[in-house]
Amino acid sequence: MQHTSEQYDAVVRTCRNLYEKKMSDYGSAWRILRLPSLTDQIFIKAQRIRSLQENEVRKIDEDERSEFIGIINYSIMALIQLERGVVDQPDLSLEEALSLFDTHAATTKKLMEDKNHDYGEAWRDMRVSSLTDLILQKLLRVKQIEDNKGKTLVSEGIDANYQDMVNYAVFALIHLNEQNKKGISSSKA
Repeated sequence: MQHTSEQYDAVVRTCRNLYEKKMSDYGSAWRILRLPSLTDQIFIKAQRIRSLQENEVRKIDEDERSEFIGIINYSIMALIQLERGVVDQPDLSLEEALSLFDTHAATTKKLMEDKNHDYGEAWRDMRVSSLTDLILQKLLRVKQIEDNKGKTLVSEGIDANYQDMVNYAVFALIHLNEQNKKGISSSKA
């Protein structure tokens, strides 16, 4: 599990680095986005990943990695919106936005560690395509909860779904990074 923790942290550092650069470029303009808008952004990214996985021809030269990073960052933004509420004008400094990112990333990692303990790292035997499908399923659940005005009878809330999407996307990136390393080492042989 220690290896998983280190791999997880490396993926989150990559995501945070991009988040920080985008915050420097655009500020916290994303703070005006309502939750359904963030959910739809994540949905678009997940759909694109699924298309990349199913189609042999790519017309845009980007792979799945950038989309999984986007899923992680938009999901953390959604968690921040759940906590802080939507605003009419950007209201976060870079330092505040990074602190909130770190807080939600740490909470989400703790959830992963608890589930990983109980499930015995079963995700390691899953395919990236299955992780993509689980993200899409979570998105459809979130959309339904949003359509129900946040009310659920027996289900976990929206925040748990966003956290699961972060964790599934991190797992997918860990898999892709491992596949990339294997590809590099086998091409050197």
